[in-house]
Amino acid sequence: MSEWKEVKLGDVAELIKDKYSPQKGDGLFYIGLEHIQEQSLRLNGIGCSDNITSNKFYFEEGDILFGKLRPYFRKVIIPKFSGVCSTDIWVVRSKNGVDQKYLFYLFANKEFVDLSNSGEAGTRMPRADWNFMSQSLWNIPNSKEEQKVIASVLSSLDDKIDLLHRQNETLEAMAETLFRQWFVEETDDGWEKTTLDQHIEVFRGISYKGSGLTERDFGLPMHNLNSVCEGGGYKYEGIKFYKGEYKEKHLINSRDIIVTNTEQGHEFKLIGFPAVVPDLFGNLGLFSQHIYKICPKKQTYLSREFIYYLLMTPLVREQIISATNGSTVNMLAIDGLQRPEFQLPPKETIIKFTRIIEGYWKKKDVNRKQVYTLEQLRDTLLPKLISGEVRVDYKDQRGSD
Repeated sequence: MSEWKEVKLGDVAELIKDKYSPQKGDGLFYIGLEHIQEQSLRLNGIGCSDNITSNKFYFEEGDILFGKLRPYFRKVIIPKFSGVCSTDIWVVRSKNGVDQKYLFYLFANKEFVDLSNSGEAGTRMPRADWNFMSQSLWNIPNSKEEQKVIASVLSSLDDKIDLLHRQNETLEAMAETLFRQWFVEETDDGWEKTTLDQHIEVFRGISYKGSGLTERDFGLPMHNLNSVCEGGGYKYEGIKFYKGEYKEKHLINSRDIIVTNTEQGHEFKLIGFPAVVPDLFGNLGLFSQHIYKICPKKQTYLSREFIYYLLMTPLVREQIISATNGSTVNMLAIDGLQRPEFQLPPKETIIKFTRIIEGYWKKKDVNRKQVYTLEQLRDTLLPKLISGEVRVDYKDQRGSD
């Protein structure tokens, strides 16, 4: 095993500030803070340079991107493509022979993130200070081979996590395609028209007190506005836990549908979009006042699976959006969610669709639980490997290749 040495961050990492001025037609990939998932070290989407209006930074494939704005905890990735990014993101490259992937995991380490927060500058929107961080001291292996092996151990876990995420994305794409083919493209004009209020019940969530919030294992999971992704789908990092008082009507089960009823502004990126409650946090939980719970009525043959994808269709989305109102905060009333019209498919088609989607959703739940386990393992190993508390015998590793 090699010796470790103490270095200043500025001696092993270089901040890149190659400015990009917006030019229509460039069509470059764009990454903002909103595109980087907190905690998970991966992207949840990208934008296009044609849609940005202010100066940004260029980045190259393999550069480290680190969110420096305080409200965003641990937003750090290595993109597999070049493009432009927000100026609230550091673009970093290793120097003096340090392995880039090793440096990435140093930046992803909670100790690094906490230190960057402690040295932040600014008042209204505090940002990590590179001048402060560049003087911070870190112990790293002398040997680049040992750095590579440490990075390899961690990246092998990230590769497995990424594979499971991509499997789930594929399953979701298959479900959306099937719904579109059967219930949009092959809609029969003979299907009768109906409204959502004939088939669903809508429930308001709990108006909770901040004093009731607690840590995991000390309260019930509480699904809230931050539990729904922009554009729909469940956002796992948004979960809260609550130990305060509640009523039975505020309880929610896994596989129930939640729908957002609030959004700052009028961009319609979040309001009215649904998510399916996962079983990762347990079968029973609570839901907050900023989301509704939707349940199929007893007399309907429409399933949760059908209702979920129905809420995502442009036809229903347009009707929901038209029912929202508010100035600074946009709101969706219960009747605005119940009002949309659609054509009612035959019962046998709904049953067939539901059976197929049930299989997809079960597989997604299994994959997501594996992701959680692997993320916990990675986040336990990362600080121990980066600090040298746990050492790797890189010579033995290299000799076994």
